[in-house]
Amino acid sequence: MIQGLIGKKIGMTQVFTDEGNVIPVTVIKAGPCLVIQKKINENNELKKVQLGLVEERKIKNVAKPMKGHFEKAKVPPTRVLKEFLITDEGSEKINLGDNIKADIFKEKENVVIIGTTKGKGFQGVIKRWNFAGGPKTHGSMHHRRPGSVGMCAYPGEVLKGQKMPGRMGGDTKSIKGINVVKVDVENNIILLKGSIPGFNGNYVYIMKESFKRS
Repeated sequence: MIQGLIGKKIGMTQVFTDEGNVIPVTVIKAGPCLVIQKKINENNELKKVQLGLVEERKIKNVAKPMKGHFEKAKVPPTRVLKEFLITDEGSEKINLGDNIKADIFKEKENVVIIGTTKGKGFQGVIKRWNFAGGPKTHGSMHHRRPGSVGMCAYPGEVLKGQKMPGRMGGDTKSIKGINVVKVDVENNIILLKGSIPGFNGNYVYIMKESFKRS
């Protein structure tokens, strides 16, 4: 068994259950992924495979070290690489150049999604930390300002961790408990219940929540 796959966020839609209920889902193009490398340590305890996501666009200007890396596995260059754990049974069945598809996931199972959130640039405290803001009348001049952030006495400095304006978004985020609604193996599509971090076209990592390292 392999831990997960590399995917690409397509967008959101909705599906209807047999009872007529609407489920909002995120469409993920999961794979196909090629096995680029197998990693097994000396004690045979930690087993990993390096996967590369196959995309429609061809990659140009591949660096020589990476070109040799792909040629060793006899696979075309890929843009995104990611290592995933495998079990003892999976290590025997998986070989270099194998094609891993979305059929490793099943409907109604839970997965963990790792992605990069949308970058929102430099933001103030109201947007970034949901501050209420100050009075908006009588010339308060304190509509969207953060207010006092320190003290004049000891220690006379701004304490670490103070909520202040700064860069917002663009962080790596993991979301657990995402349910697989439908798996389309032919089109390499997985429908996941709920929202997934990142913009449309963003790369995400889909991992089995039930995976146990042997």
